[in-house]
Amino acid sequence: MGSVRKASAWLGLVDDNNDDERYYDDDYAEGQEQGDAWVTDPRVKVASDTAEGTGRRIGTVTPDSFRDARAIGELFRDGVPVIMNLTNMEPADAKRVVDFAAGLIFGLRGSIDRVSTRVFLLTPADTEIVSGDAASQRADGFFNQS
Repeated sequence: MGSVRKASAWLGLVDDNNDDERYYDDDYAEGQEQGDAWVTDPRVKVASDTAEGTGRRIGTVTPDSFRDARAIGELFRDGVPVIMNLTNMEPADAKRVVDFAAGLIFGLRGSIDRVSTRVFLLTPADTEIVSGDAASQRADGFFNQS
């Protein structure tokens, strides 16, 4: 049923004939049990499962107060790089979170980089940050075809 027809039926301007029932497949309904949950084919890998298995995850946290710093610490402690977006916080609380993050990176031998104003990237010790500037300055780069 089209949206105009639905709106007209809701307003009572036309008869509400539910023509959608003609598309209902009775054979499909009989094959499904009432309590069955949707099951994904085990051969299909969900992106988050694959990323977690290979260690290719990045956490993003936008805390509202210092109480949300725990989420940053838990992700970073698990070896996940974390992007902290402190733009929604009061300046005093944002400073406390940055101090907390500095303690995290010192204790776990990571690093902290400023991405933009009040946005920081925390990286564990085994993570390398690759800058896009270095790739464009290489002599053997793609665009340097002499």
